[in-house]
Amino acid sequence: MNMALIFAGGVGIRMNSLSKPKQFLELHGKPIILHTIEHFERHESIDAICVVCVANWIGELKFLLQRYCVNKVRLIAEGGNSPQESVYRGLRMMKESGMSEKNPIMLVHDGVRPLIDERTISDNIRAVKEYGSAITMSGVSETIARIDGGGIITDISDRSSLIIARAPQSFFFEDLLKAHERARSDSLDFIDSATLMFHYGFPLHAVQGPVQNVKITTAMDYYIFRALYEAWENSQIFGI
Repeated sequence: MNMALIFAGGVGIRMNSLSKPKQFLELHGKPIILHTIEHFERHESIDAICVVCVANWIGELKFLLQRYCVNKVRLIAEGGNSPQESVYRGLRMMKESGMSEKNPIMLVHDGVRPLIDERTISDNIRAVKEYGSAITMSGVSETIARIDGGGIITDISDRSSLIIARAPQSFFFEDLLKAHERARSDSLDFIDSATLMFHYGFPLHAVQGPVQNVKITTAMDYYIFRALYEAWENSQIFGI
């Protein structure tokens, strides 16, 4: 069994959107979160989806799922105060509902990464089956340097051995839940599942993802998403 946990529990302070959380901003009349969910809804190997959502937007999400005929979302959990807390709440709801009984493969994905593709989802599932983990990545195209407190560059890394960890980040359910419970016991909070699992010594396998798989965090990210989406849409219409 393969399940997606899509977390959209934040309010997007850096987006400077006062009217709604960033995941509910629209492109061509459809919220970003729906653009994201539909990739997993349409993938033949995804059996079910759990969405973690900002508490006072859960009603709106339910309305949108019905409006766009999304059938694979089986659970909606209330978001936490951090990405880690939000993912944990989703995992606990799945455990309590009995949906995790067969230790499914879990694809953890940001609700504001709407440019994921079918191949990357398939590659994540395949890698977890073979290696126990899958961290979607892209290569580094610019020089990465380290600086000290005075702004002096102290080291320049060889970018050929560096990657940018993105999403999905995928594991077997029980492995991921146990790591989350350890982190809670240790009072530790990690930025993403890859960092959490690495901290506890879990081997991570990199999976190549699309360069355009950006996370929409700022207004500039939104405009990049719009440009990429419209370019893709035009290519479908005109066969470019």
